[in-house]
Amino acid sequence: MTTDSFVLKGDIVYSLDPQRLSCTEGGYLVCDEGLCAGVFAAGELPGRFADLEVRDFCGQLIIPGLVDLHTHAPQFPNRGLGMDLELLDWLDTYTFPEESRYADLTYARLAYEDFVAELMRGATTRAVVFATLHVPATLLLMELLEDTGLSTLVGKLNMDRNSLPTLVERDALASLDATRQWLNAVAERGFRCTAPILTPRFVPSCSDSLLVGLGALQREFGLPVQSHLSENLAEIAWVRELCPDAASYAEAYLRTGLLGGEGCPTIMAHCVYSDPLETPLLKEQGVWIAHCPVSNTCVSSGIAPVRSYLDQGLRVGLGTDVSGGYSLSLLHSMAEAIKVSKLRWRLVDDGLKPLSVAEAFYLATLGGGSFFGKVGSFEPGFCFDAVVLEDIRRPTDSDLDLEARLERLIYADANDRVLGKYVNGQQIL
Repeated sequence: MTTDSFVLKGDIVYSLDPQRLSCTEGGYLVCDEGLCAGVFAAGELPGRFADLEVRDFCGQLIIPGLVDLHTHAPQFPNRGLGMDLELLDWLDTYTFPEESRYADLTYARLAYEDFVAELMRGATTRAVVFATLHVPATLLLMELLEDTGLSTLVGKLNMDRNSLPTLVERDALASLDATRQWLNAVAERGFRCTAPILTPRFVPSCSDSLLVGLGALQREFGLPVQSHLSENLAEIAWVRELCPDAASYAEAYLRTGLLGGEGCPTIMAHCVYSDPLETPLLKEQGVWIAHCPVSNTCVSSGIAPVRSYLDQGLRVGLGTDVSGGYSLSLLHSMAEAIKVSKLRWRLVDDGLKPLSVAEAFYLATLGGGSFFGKVGSFEPGFCFDAVVLEDIRRPTDSDLDLEARLERLIYADANDRVLGKYVNGQQIL
């Protein structure tokens, strides 16, 4: 046993699958050299763990660390702004001007330090993050995240068309050269917790030549990919104009090698309007869908049919999508995922029943965690990512079971009541 071996004692909740929670009150969660060794009921801790340090969080909730599959670090200063606009107008009015500012490394440091501090404060332990097209600022963000111990994937944006003159690369070759420069610099730094992910912003901002070149880079370096897909009706219509020979938005990525498949783990954010042509392709290619319920409503795109995706066996996790979303709290995103699913069920399709608490919790833990491997559960052999949340209980709470307590914390948003945070067995908060 190493110093990464210890026991957390408390009220332990984790997902077995989308519908079932494992709940152990007053239990023991064992970390054995950075991996979960199991959850044991009171009085049943195996003798081989008897000499381990027990960190007692009696009466508090212990859950797997939360996984944010989609957020934009440079948009953090803009959170809560422009929520009266739809996606494309919002990008032009707020997002593109803000992201242009990251050419200034002094400004980038101020903004990214703020973003990283907020990410550390909450219950998120892993995140997949968009940066900007600026190589120095993207490396700075990665360095700041590395220092936290969070496990993150960070992407330098690729954009060679349809943006402001201050936020577009000269051409596909310039974008690809900058990306290779960035990847070489990342390799030289030898990050332990932070890694690169290829990041074409979306099809409208990337020429065919750029997408093809990124596909070649993906195969050369074996990198994961993140982008946006079928978020907004105007965006989808634009993609049809730009790619008239593609049968679907997803096919525009597929034909350039940027849509999953063996050796190319891929996250596509939103998928609000993925149709019967697109969803089988996403499943076949093993793509993860990052459901972003807050931005679905804030930029008026619509409500993704997450129930349908789960029923079809697609891979789905949660994203905060700051600043289309206005909070980095995945607890808040869980509550919103449930609420918008109720609206879709009531107002759009009564054949798609709303998400349950267990399902929303699954999306934020095991669903999104699977993108990182064996992450998001306390089953033996999973990475030991855990969060301890202060569960403020009242005299009237004596009849609440663990699932009810979890539900209330999700809706009450306990993001500012994190007592401890662990990633791969290392305590980072």
